[in-house]
Amino acid sequence: MNRTRSERTGAGMILAAGILWGTIGLFVKQLNACGASPELTSFLRVALAGVIMAVLGICKKGFCCFRIGKRSLLTCALLGVVCHGIYNVLRSVAILRAGVAVSTVLLNVAPVVTLLCSACLFGEKLTAEKYAAVTLCVCGCVLASVSGDLSAASVSIIGLLCALGSGVCYGMTAIFGKLAGEEEDPITISIYSYLFAALFLGLWMQPWNGLPSVSKEILAWSALYALIPTALGYLLYYRGVQMLRDPGKVPVIASVETVVAVVLGGAVYGEAISAAHMCGIALVLGAIVLMNTTRKVRVKA
Repeated sequence: MNRTRSERTGAGMILAAGILWGTIGLFVKQLNACGASPELTSFLRVALAGVIMAVLGICKKGFCCFRIGKRSLLTCALLGVVCHGIYNVLRSVAILRAGVAVSTVLLNVAPVVTLLCSACLFGEKLTAEKYAAVTLCVCGCVLASVSGDLSAASVSIIGLLCALGSGVCYGMTAIFGKLAGEEEDPITISIYSYLFAALFLGLWMQPWNGLPSVSKEILAWSALYALIPTALGYLLYYRGVQMLRDPGKVPVIASVETVVAVVLGGAVYGEAISAAHMCGIALVLGAIVLMNTTRKVRVKA
């Protein structure tokens, strides 16, 4: 019973993280309107989130929050560089080279990557229900994101490879988070993963060629971006991953991000929500319910 309650709590935390991530588009659009480049936006997001988590960690645990094992430090480095740093770079290139539609669709390779890696590394059982949930999730995200319309996408091998790469990086988030979370507090994981991500993105921006200007407005919006969908979102996410036995279900639950993004796009920016969007949303929600129902039945058995 305790394990069942833990699984439900973990799933709820990941669901809450996905909901917070669904607001990312609002912050990105606002920062773009303020004149911040995608690279600067990504850097400020992780850098300020690292500062926020460091302050939270010191208030909660003192300077012990910086104590971390060598193995966990390596995992946090992979988490920060791969899942925050390289992911952001590949995602940006994919959008520019292949278009938003293709990059969004191929990003949804993430649940497949997570499920397969979880089976190999953690011995997670690949049941028919899980395959069905992942399939529903991927199809639902495609419909909810782009209404299944890829006609406007330009063909670019580099763009396609970058889009696939971003999906793989995103899919590894649950795996690295699970590995790091076996020994460390989520706050410590967040601090170091953001540190490595900020170092990577900072070097990617080539500061030796000149530093970008940061206005008070950009800094204010970046702080909110770092606090709400980043620091708080990933804190809930890492804690949820620790509480779940099977990481393969994580990206399916977190896919509620797409649903929230579509709904907010319609409510805030007046973007059209078609029947295809609604069908995609229904498929995503169905996948989340199916994945969690599967776990509940297995635990009771």
